Amino acid sequence: MPHSDDPIGEFMTTVTSDYSGNRFELLVQSVTDYAIFMLNPDGIVESWNAGARRFKGYEAEEIIGQHFSRFYTAQDKADGVPARALSVAEQEGRFEAEGWRVRKDGTNFWANVVIDPIRDPQGHLLGFAKVTRDLTERRASQEALRKSEERFRLLVQSVTDYAIYMLDPVGTITSWNSGAERAKGYKAEEILGENFARFYTEEDRIAGLPSRALHGA
Repeated sequence: MPHSDDPIGEFMTTVTSDYSGNRFELLVQSVTDYAIFMLNPDGIVESWNAGARRFKGYEAEEIIGQHFSRFYTAQDKADGVPARALSVAEQEGRFEAEGWRVRKDGTNFWANVVIDPIRDPQGHLLGFAKVTRDLTERRASQEALRKSEERFRLLVQSVTDYAIYMLDPVGTITSWNSGAERAKGYKAEEILGENFARFYTEEDRIAGLPSRALHGA
């Protein structure tokens, strides 16, 4: 069944008798941010739009009539990923995944792939609609952020002259560095999950200093 959050798939997976094929073909052909093309039931490429050319590097005459498995890495092909994708799409009504795909020039790009079955009004399988987005830049940004956060974590963990740790909004300790262990005497496993109020004297706790400190911050 078409999904409400997948407008392109909604167009491509419903075959009706009253829509204008030429108009729809122009719509699909004009899309450049998505690779949109049709496969026959065996996975042979039967159409090719501007977005597919942009992402994958093939002209229509080079790729129409070829099997879509050529877009997959050698490892994915050995693992049977292309055939499994079509099988899941046919049996469950949709297949979606992210992974590396291969351009004509042999370079890889990180793609989000959606495959929907195309059926006639009687429910017979005509083929598949395949929609691909190039997420390489987004993945690179996420990886750069992850590495930056990891470097910062290692930096904080290595500081021994300062106790540096994080609290949640109610004062529960969620991180603990070497300086905190050195200054306060607790191992990380002893203190994580505890409230920072334990570092205050009984008198200060009764006076509400810990909560006032958080509120002031």
